[in-house]
Amino acid sequence: MEHTNLLFTLLSCIFFMGLIAWISYLKTKGHASDTKGYFLAGRGLTGIFIAGALLLTNLSAEQLIGLNGQAYRSNLTNMAWEVTAAFSVIIMALYLLPKYLGGAFTTLPEFLSSRYGEGVRRYTVVLFMLGYILVTIPSTLYSGALSILKLFDVPELFGISYEHSVWLLVWIIGISGGVLAIFGGAKAVATSDTLYGIGLLIVGLLVPVLGFIALGKGDIVSGMKYIVEHNPEKLNAIGSAKDSVPFGTIFTGMIFANLFYWGTNQYVIQRALGAKNLAEGQKGVLFTGFFKLLIPLFMMIPGIISFHLYGPGMDPVDLAYPALVAKLLPKYLLGFFLAVLLGAVFSSFNALINSASTMFTIDIYKQQINPNADDKRLVKVSKIFGTAIAFVSFFVSPLLMNAPEGLWDLIRRFTGFFNIPIITIVLVGIFSRYIPEIAAKVVIVFHVIAYYMLVWGLEQIFGYKLDIHFIHIYAILFVVEVAIMMVIGKIRPRKEPYVYKVNSGVEMIPWKYSIATAVVLFSLVVMMYVFFSPIGLAYGKGYVSSLFWPVMIAIVTITAIALYFSVTRWNKKYADSLRKQHSKIVRDEKMVI
Repeated sequence: MEHTNLLFTLLSCIFFMGLIAWISYLKTKGHASDTKGYFLAGRGLTGIFIAGALLLTNLSAEQLIGLNGQAYRSNLTNMAWEVTAAFSVIIMALYLLPKYLGGAFTTLPEFLSSRYGEGVRRYTVVLFMLGYILVTIPSTLYSGALSILKLFDVPELFGISYEHSVWLLVWIIGISGGVLAIFGGAKAVATSDTLYGIGLLIVGLLVPVLGFIALGKGDIVSGMKYIVEHNPEKLNAIGSAKDSVPFGTIFTGMIFANLFYWGTNQYVIQRALGAKNLAEGQKGVLFTGFFKLLIPLFMMIPGIISFHLYGPGMDPVDLAYPALVAKLLPKYLLGFFLAVLLGAVFSSFNALINSASTMFTIDIYKQQINPNADDKRLVKVSKIFGTAIAFVSFFVSPLLMNAPEGLWDLIRRFTGFFNIPIITIVLVGIFSRYIPEIAAKVVIVFHVIAYYMLVWGLEQIFGYKLDIHFIHIYAILFVVEVAIMMVIGKIRPRKEPYVYKVNSGVEMIPWKYSIATAVVLFSLVVMMYVFFSPIGLAYGKGYVSSLFWPVMIAIVTITAIALYFSVTRWNKKYADSLRKQHSKIVRDEKMVI
């Protein structure tokens, strides 16, 4: 890259990021002076801001580079992590979110404390903190640094080593992103996320369009036909046992992994907890599900286009997307692309820092250290803690250079240490009245030991490799741990049944189109899997098989019937149920779950 082009790219990147930072500042000035403003954006977020924040919180440079690399290497089976999240989004919007908002909770550990006790709150905070500080935050920074390093060849540009380049980029990205997260609070993060989300959608759609045009030698339709006519198996999303995501895992452990992420993971649900009312929260969460359906288009299809344009020999495969961007994106848009890429990194990093600070301040400092602390003190402590863990992550992140191959798969495996026990105790806690605190503690300790043994320990200690996919292990342990809690509840039940205290700080009237929207979202997921399957675009003997259209017509018909019932019956019953639970008249009453 010529120095003139590089200077223009950097200046235009700084301009776009500065503009977003300025707009975020104007929108949030004076909103982070108390705990509600700092942690939950003053409980004033609307649906579009929640959707934008959730989308950018979820998307990262790791996905942008990694998912395209996986599509380049194999096929679309990895889209399961993204597309099937819509099922969990529906459960979160219709069931879990009313529980969280109805109890006016700020953190998930706070919710668990109300259900089980302070001991379980501390256990879950420790699980979250270890996951965030040792893996999730460092991997977010490292993947962002790696992406920029590959795109702009930083070692050659500055005449420094690869290792020094990673350290430099990690610190630059971390410090820049941390300022907004630590000093702006949740609303500043949500506002900037929404603006970056618009940019990501623009760039995300532009890259495959330019790729199709290049593949079709100037004709976008010819480019689309080309990837269907040549190597159509790469368009298959139905994973075999040999793929990294076998199709069967969608119906086992992936259900619980996604439900944990979208329904209980603090740094994700904190966006929805800042909703101005239940209706806006449901809009934001459900809209996110539709955005997730676009992920294959701009996070996987470009990888397939890159395969067809540049051949199968690219090493490493993670260069597939950067190569496409570097060669096809106009030079004057590289600065905008860099700003959006950094925005995706900042969003995940910001969300993690803000959520870790929230949990420490609300669940540890406020409860154990200084119960009498006022809002000003809590916000100050949160900023100090956020700064501390940010600096720790700056030192841990570059160490991932020394990790073995398959780093990203290892990270997904590592989340298994805390996702399943948390979703287990949340669901059991919601659907039971007599399961005691000791049951939750036993399950957390049991899971950490059992999961390690099943995934790594048996082979490392005894030389025996368990030939079960780690996503299936998620489901096996979930069932076992639910059984453990039920047995303990039977032997040693609570003396008094748990009661859910309604204490909603916002209006709890559901969005009138929530169930209808959920029906459409569910149907689109099924249709997408049919579309990218051996009877769809991966057919191989034509564009689609003879079964494609009858199956699609059947799905549309079932969807139309479900929509009719959702409008005429289901929505009213659902609204009446929530109204009885959370109306202002009964807000102070106790409701047994």
